[in-house]
Amino acid sequence: MLSTFPSFASLFPALLQGFVLSLGLIVAIGAQNAFVLRQGLRREHVGTVVAFCAASDAVLIAAGVLGMAQALGERPLVAQAMAVAGAVFLAIYGLQAMRRALQPHRLQAAPGVQVLGRGAALAQAAAFTLLNPHVYLDTVMLMGSIGAQQPAAARGWFIAGASGASVLWFVGLGYGARWLAPLFARPRAWAILDALIALTMWTLSALLVRHVLVNF
Repeated sequence: MLSTFPSFASLFPALLQGFVLSLGLIVAIGAQNAFVLRQGLRREHVGTVVAFCAASDAVLIAAGVLGMAQALGERPLVAQAMAVAGAVFLAIYGLQAMRRALQPHRLQAAPGVQVLGRGAALAQAAAFTLLNPHVYLDTVMLMGSIGAQQPAAARGWFIAGASGASVLWFVGLGYGARWLAPLFARPRAWAILDALIALTMWTLSALLVRHVLVNF
């Protein structure tokens, strides 16, 4: 009797797409990354800050994917429109990344010399994460609409891949800060990284357009 469960090979593309999309969106010079880098360099409550940032991303991504899937499930035209909007956004995001690659900057740890208590560090992490409107655009709207395009059996894998990328990034940034800081201080390293992000975003945008055309 053949198994009715989908094979890993059929689910892996959703896992990979969630991973690369999340990593492409999260790896950017911003206040949240600078704060995590600062805590890592100072070795202050790194575990708490990393866990909060990664968990927040996972919750928002899951809420976006599952919420969007339910909202768009009976509205195929709206789902296609969201996919097109996501493709346009990814194309623009890739263009912005390529512009950063041509005018590279560097990531510096957030300023501050005072020693933060655990509660203060958590409060600052929450502010940098949850008070940034882009986090909701990236996780809930963009990743939610793209993840909702996946087959029902693959959505959990998409969420797992996206959340795994977030965990990998924040753990590496927080606990590897002392080794990664010299690399992140080099504008050329960011130029190469941003160029790769641009190519990744354009590829995902093309795949979304293909998905819309196939299901039109």
